[in-house]
Amino acid sequence: MSDSRFPNLSRRGFLGLAGATAAGLALTACAGTGGGGSKQGGDGNKLTFWSNHPGTSKDQELELINRFQAKYPDIKVELVDAGKNYEEVSQKFNAALSGGELPDIVVLSDVWWFNYALTGKIEPLDSHFGSAGVKLDDYVDSLAADYLFNGKHYALPYARSTQVFYYNKDAWSKAGLPDRGPNSWQEFDEWGPKLQSVVGGGKFAHGWGDAKNYLGWTFQGPMWTFGGGYSDQWKLKFNEPKSIEAGNFLKAMINDKKYATISPQVAVDFGTGVVASAIASTGDLKGIKKSAEGKLEFGTAFLPHPNGAGATTGGAGLAIPSGISDARKENALKFIEFVTNAANTAYFSQATGYMPVRKSALQDPTEIEFLAKNPNNKTAIEQLSVTKSQDYARVFLPGADQIIGAGMEQIGNQNRDVTAAFGDITTQLQSIYDKQIAPKLPK
Repeated sequence: MSDSRFPNLSRRGFLGLAGATAAGLALTACAGTGGGGSKQGGDGNKLTFWSNHPGTSKDQELELINRFQAKYPDIKVELVDAGKNYEEVSQKFNAALSGGELPDIVVLSDVWWFNYALTGKIEPLDSHFGSAGVKLDDYVDSLAADYLFNGKHYALPYARSTQVFYYNKDAWSKAGLPDRGPNSWQEFDEWGPKLQSVVGGGKFAHGWGDAKNYLGWTFQGPMWTFGGGYSDQWKLKFNEPKSIEAGNFLKAMINDKKYATISPQVAVDFGTGVVASAIASTGDLKGIKKSAEGKLEFGTAFLPHPNGAGATTGGAGLAIPSGISDARKENALKFIEFVTNAANTAYFSQATGYMPVRKSALQDPTEIEFLAKNPNNKTAIEQLSVTKSQDYARVFLPGADQIIGAGMEQIGNQNRDVTAAFGDITTQLQSIYDKQIAPKLPK
């Protein structure tokens, strides 16, 4: 699947493999097929914002809208519940592209924006930056660059996250472990049985999310630390020895050593003490705090990174459909700039656990005070130096996240042979690339 023609591309439920593939193919097959060449009109001063409210942030989004309308009283913004997760938002957006009313601003996650950029259904924003007052150099460089395709930005960062290692300090203390995260997965493999001996029946030392809870996202960094990966640009790497070694590590900790599990609600299970550690999004921090309050003390740490990056960036950005009028686009981008400015991204970050997306936010007085009082929120910001953008295989191939996650579920829940599971993943992803992506890439 190797392709050298893409120099400007920076990276950016529980489904069976066949189901995951079908879902991805169905979405891609109709993405951008409707709407014709004409642009939807409408009042440029009445915007609709489609969101799944990342990190249970509906109240915060309504507050951001109120702040925007206080500054721009002539522009009204309606917040639309577009789905309970990123997948549902994308499905709703895809349906609108086939003839429905388009939003002005839409939340698109790391695995959804690229296909809409490739098919020309979301707007390249750079030519609008000046009129909307966007200062690109104030956005965190790596987060803004995640939306680069063919030299243009197709979204701006909004609810951006990375994974962090959550650990139960009470369980750690009982097991006689140092108050920190593991330095390597090999070290954690030594800690796992000790933790399992103290957590009690029906509980586990470690929990992984299932396919719907982004197992394909959270295992990407661990695979890198073994020397493997999902892909090197467009060349798939699942069948390489180091990748298979990482898969066998996952299999063994669940099925042989039995100190880990795959959970359909891993953040909740961690916050309530069912699992003593987990890799979860920074966006889960708000919910975990609420679940853990009065029950347990927890810490956050970098993911193990003994030989480089051990965690990936993730989360969602805000995009604008290309099929709306220029007046709507300009005010939509003005809204995006406002809700992601230093003060507002600091506010949103403090309330949800997502990372501030502006460099200047770290000098905001409220952010300085907040991080001093909440070191668990500081971890993700500090870990950015040892994160890297995701492998193309997960974020740029339609449906790949669920295909990868479902294959890993089979390894963990069904004790399936890793070579066979990764072979199936490879076959499916290669087919998607050959049929859907390669023909559309810039020549």
